[in-house]
Amino acid sequence: MHAPILMMIIFILLSSTTPAFSSYTSNNFPIAKPNCSDTCGDKSIPFPFGTTPECCISQEFRLTCNHTSFDPPKLFHGETNYEFTDISLDGQITFMNSIAHECFNSNGTRSSNFSEGIRLGSYFTLNDTANKFTMVGCSAIAVFGGTTTFNQSVVIGGGALCSTEAELSEGTCNGVGCSQIDIPRNVWEYFILIQSWTNYTDIWDFSNCTYAFVVEESAFKFSKDNLTNLSRVKSLPVVADWVVRNETCDMAMGNATGYACVSANSACYNPTDSYGYRCRCKDGFQGNPYLSQGCVDVDECLNENIHNCNKHAICTNTIGNYTCTCPKNYEGDGMGEDGCKEKAPKDMKITYIAIGVASGVICLLLGIILLYLELKRRSDNKMKRKFFLQNGGHMLQEKLARREASPEMVTIFSSLELQKATNTFHSSMIIGRGGFGTVYKGVLADARTVAIKRSIRVDPTQIEQFINEVVVLSQINHRNVVRLLGCCLETDVPLLVYEFIGNGTLSSHLHNEAKARALDWTTRLKIAAETAGVLSYLHSSASTPIIHRDVKSDNILLDHALTVKVSDFGASKLVPIDLAQLSTVVLGTLGYLDPEYMQTNQLTEKSDVHSFGVVLLELVTGRKALSFNRPVEEKSLSNYFLYVLKQDLLVKIIDEKIVGLGNMEQISRVCKLAKECLNVKGEDRPSMKEVAMELEGLIRREKHSWATNVDDEEEMKSLIPNDHDGTSGVGYDSICRDHIVLPINGGR
Repeated sequence: MHAPILMMIIFILLSSTTPAFSSYTSNNFPIAKPNCSDTCGDKSIPFPFGTTPECCISQEFRLTCNHTSFDPPKLFHGETNYEFTDISLDGQITFMNSIAHECFNSNGTRSSNFSEGIRLGSYFTLNDTANKFTMVGCSAIAVFGGTTTFNQSVVIGGGALCSTEAELSEGTCNGVGCSQIDIPRNVWEYFILIQSWTNYTDIWDFSNCTYAFVVEESAFKFSKDNLTNLSRVKSLPVVADWVVRNETCDMAMGNATGYACVSANSACYNPTDSYGYRCRCKDGFQGNPYLSQGCVDVDECLNENIHNCNKHAICTNTIGNYTCTCPKNYEGDGMGEDGCKEKAPKDMKITYIAIGVASGVICLLLGIILLYLELKRRSDNKMKRKFFLQNGGHMLQEKLARREASPEMVTIFSSLELQKATNTFHSSMIIGRGGFGTVYKGVLADARTVAIKRSIRVDPTQIEQFINEVVVLSQINHRNVVRLLGCCLETDVPLLVYEFIGNGTLSSHLHNEAKARALDWTTRLKIAAETAGVLSYLHSSASTPIIHRDVKSDNILLDHALTVKVSDFGASKLVPIDLAQLSTVVLGTLGYLDPEYMQTNQLTEKSDVHSFGVVLLELVTGRKALSFNRPVEEKSLSNYFLYVLKQDLLVKIIDEKIVGLGNMEQISRVCKLAKECLNVKGEDRPSMKEVAMELEGLIRREKHSWATNVDDEEEMKSLIPNDHDGTSGVGYDSICRDHIVLPINGGR
């Protein structure tokens, strides 16, 4: 069996810029600059792309036509091996991408392994509708990690399983032998990691490999033969979107020298839900908007499918448009089926009828205008009432009515109050964003500063659970928990109001050189103990057990006295009665994810324990949980910690700011505690109550260890050797035996 965890999720991006192939091989307008090649074999090369610096708009659009190694020649992006097979001036390219795989011999030993990652440039993003993240195999686990153009990290994962060949279905990716997942929007770089659930010895005769790849959905249809023959497939097509510049149209038009839409008959437009801009020819023109003479007039009159002139009308082409004129003895505008009608004798009666109808319409409009304001006011009130009932407002009122009034009772705010508090939710009031929603800073009418969380969406079938959660969370009056003050139910998505903590996060203090020096070991130990105490309280002491689900240093706030305030903002969930929580979406944050959850999709209190173990490592080392600026073997803090622990090199990663004053024994005990929290199996980890007791014991200099009784001096020697000045290199094979740490070549 392999180590059953994927601990490290790395991103390498997809970004590419490319115009349309094969669409402009025969036309009456230019597609490339003068004296520039506009083809490579049977592929067109429209500007802004080109094969030389003079023929492309910038280095990101530089292509290479390889005549030497291929016949017919192939087109590649710059000096890379990314082959472009299709380019569209409408903003799409298709390129060929290789397949990540892991294969085994019949005796269970690995025969080959390849992890896939790609980065084409920030002007290119994966098309989230045309592509699918695909996994093939009978023991497959795969993770796709990437970064969006808005600098947000995203991760998805899944697997494909089967035990007999009879289970497989041709052409179906339903999780048996093959699984497909939608990819996130605006991803410009990505990396794929795979791990086989078993070594394939039981199913080797019909499936001996795990494959994972991004592919154009229409270009891949699953077949049973794919379980063995995909290793012979070199690459598969992927569709990407491109923009000509990484700025909006408004920004670009302010810079005349760099503006790409140079044709007089072109227009700039911003793609939906993306950053950057493209150019297109105006209506009535066709061609290449990136060339000064690239957009030429379309003669609509030559094609009946383009113009809308009546069959009797005369079509006349104009620059950028056309006109329709009825012939003699016909009247009308010449457009459409009824555009030209034979003239009839004048009839005054028809004129009088038309005047009467027009007068009636005017009177009707005046009546509508008089009623408009009243109707709008009533409509707004009805909508607020509808949302209030839809979001469980009546249910919440009933629950509050059954409780005695107390300072901890949740407040129901009106939408008007929160609009005033946030200046109508102005973007300048945003203090945080995440996968669960957006957080705004607000000032209430009584001058209290609050944090207002606006969710992205809400499941209408979970309203009762949401109301129960609001009531329970509002009763939590723990000094180290950000308190829920109330909610607003008059909007389409409920708003939650929390107390405001203004001194930043633990992460911002630990990873800032100046602030980190103020966090001596005593303070860090206190922060760890307070955080553990909060999680222990949520797991076992609160009236209803709560799993946090996203424990990380960014969710641990500090007040001006450096007292811990654990924040939630909607990530926490109540523990259901059957204690089972299954989800198809990966929840949490890279670097903190519970490896057991990645395999089972089951979330427990022990998931919080694992994430807290990573926070302990941040406190001890001063390093980030995941950083792409560190060497390959050091990118994941938890993996690197386990490696240096095994190599007796732990001293080299302890933060120099906390070493000294006889605190090495405490530091070693905290390192041991972190190691236990990071156990692969949740059942082997301590509970948060045990972790909190251990940390409180360290603060009181008492020994309350939850672990088996082992001589403390021997534990210290095993964790932090007294003499060890050797160095050791780290590679994929040396680490993979105990902890999954995959190497990255060409990472960001």
